[in-house]
Amino acid sequence: MLTPVELPDPQPAPDQILVEVAAAGVNYADTHLADGSYLSSPTLPFVPGSEVIGRAADGRRVMGLSNGGGYAEKALLPAALAVEVPASVGDGEALALLVQGLSAWHLLRTSARLVPGESVVVNAAAGGVGSLAVQLAKAFGAGRVIATASTPDKQKLALDLGADVAVSGDADGYAERVIEANGGKRVDVILDAVSGPVFDAAFEALGQFGRLVTFGAASRQVAQPVEPGRLMKRNLSVVGFWLSPALAVPGMFAPALTELFELVTAGRVRPIVGGEYPLADARRAHSDLLARRTTGKLVLRPTRET
Repeated sequence: MLTPVELPDPQPAPDQILVEVAAAGVNYADTHLADGSYLSSPTLPFVPGSEVIGRAADGRRVMGLSNGGGYAEKALLPAALAVEVPASVGDGEALALLVQGLSAWHLLRTSARLVPGESVVVNAAAGGVGSLAVQLAKAFGAGRVIATASTPDKQKLALDLGADVAVSGDADGYAERVIEANGGKRVDVILDAVSGPVFDAAFEALGQFGRLVTFGAASRQVAQPVEPGRLMKRNLSVVGFWLSPALAVPGMFAPALTELFELVTAGRVRPIVGGEYPLADARRAHSDLLARRTTGKLVLRPTRET
């Protein structure tokens, strides 16, 4: 349960920097940590929040990934994962790029190994990762980008962001809708953070040598196991992606983030800031995210006495 409390200021180790938090990002991983369903369990009590932007002691505007502790007025960042943010990129935009942007970049480049001209389906396309993946797929040369979303308004947002077609993401009839949206052909790449029945339906929409990249379970449901024989029939791949261990691999952080900054500055990618909440309302932000009442990146703002 998320509860606001007063804590002493964190003390940086030699390899850390202390940041006065201007904004902290909210993502699905935080909700899993809060309810105990994450891939790894933190030691309690625990301050969530891995995405932080603010001012370092030397005045630099920096952002980075913390090992928790971001939902606070002050937070510690590993010096190796703290980067200066261009003035042309706003707080919310920058936070959208930090986890969701890096995830979308690696989903397409590293996991799916997208080839220009291929078709891409982005599930939950109005969300933080999805809204960026739609735009990046276009920027990376996808031949056709198909968005799925739960409401007409969210489908319209995906179209406004550059998707060629937007359809319902409901599991019933999913494969038929996606194939129809791709001109009657099965698709090359599907990015899925929903899991459960949607994952199962998405598998049926893949064409020869298609790749289904799974990177979350927003539905809180488990997909059916995939038998090897089903993969062989159409030369399919199911690929898992989790950003946290990926960032331990050299070259996975700074080059991708640099390209993302360049794309935003050039106007080719537009991060969606879906809503700002006072830090004390973190529980409400989680509830809105889980209920799919939000679009784009959610941001927490500390309020300080003057």
